[in-house]
Amino acid sequence: MQTCNNSFNSDKFNQFLHYVIHEIGSLENVRKTVLFKILYFTDFNYYEVNEENLTGETYRKLPQGPAPIHFDAMIQQLKAEKKIRELRTEYMGYKQKKYISISKPDLSLINANEIEFINKNLCIYSNFNASQISEFSHQDMPYMATDDLDLIDYELVFYRSPLFSVREYRDD
Repeated sequence: MQTCNNSFNSDKFNQFLHYVIHEIGSLENVRKTVLFKILYFTDFNYYEVNEENLTGETYRKLPQGPAPIHFDAMIQQLKAEKKIRELRTEYMGYKQKKYISISKPDLSLINANEIEFINKNLCIYSNFNASQISEFSHQDMPYMATDDLDLIDYELVFYRSPLFSVREYRDD
């Protein structure tokens, strides 16, 4: 299944990613896997509430959960621009990549309402470790309804269970 998303904004995703790393990258549990899921939930939750993309990023269904397809390119760009630093660390017995912001993020493409929305999602998801957030993401309808390795369709947020739904739906 192809995703309905065709409006990827690489500059905005770059700012979004840098902002997330700046805000929570120093937390002990936040490594690459946790970042993947926070980006996914924030983008998909935003779409459910607003019926438009926050960044337009495309996510693929991988065995460990949803993953943004432009992540590695954006990380390389942020590192080249000397905005973040990549660390190789060990957490809970596993060697993992961790990212630390070394400069203040540019938020020129992200408005105040979007920042508020991102911050709400950071509060919800930043306390999960990689195993917890991966397991949680596997229960979200967009992930469950997508075949392995396929792109996840944003429209599937409208079929979420109450546990995952972030939008207030009316019965009328």
